[in-house]
Amino acid sequence: MVITIGLVISFIAVFILAWLFIKTIGDNKWLSLLITIVATPLLYFYLFYPIVNIFSNYHHQKYFNSEDWAEFPELRFEMMDQLNNENQLIGLSKSKIANDFGTAEWYGWDDSIKANSKDQWNYNMGFKPGAFNMEQECIELQFKNDTVAAIKTYKLEKKFE
Repeated sequence: MVITIGLVISFIAVFILAWLFIKTIGDNKWLSLLITIVATPLLYFYLFYPIVNIFSNYHHQKYFNSEDWAEFPELRFEMMDQLNNENQLIGLSKSKIANDFGTAEWYGWDDSIKANSKDQWNYNMGFKPGAFNMEQECIELQFKNDTVAAIKTYKLEKKFE
């Protein structure tokens, strides 16, 4: 676990709330302090942290790895932030993309030819975590002269039945 400012502040907030609640049980301050010290990590990791994860859209970020891309398609969104921010895909050839990402899962629509274009490769990146997230993350790689010219990320609304 990486200790950050947010972690420390939220841990202190949970400690204070636990202290205020446990202090109402009795007048013995030392016993209340001891119970609060024991209860704070339990409350934080079993109550506060899960609730925050359910309602936030924070997700872990990973470096791109072609084996993980193929093996865990539902977690691809974790790798794409790094690739998008560093523009590492611009200028790569179709053969390199096909080797690292696999062949396109579907081709994008091109209005100029009124058909799906083999120069617009789309990949499903899965759903970002969150309680109310109904949108599937997708990425489209647009090729010109067999090299990546542009990257477009978009979301598809998924209807669960």
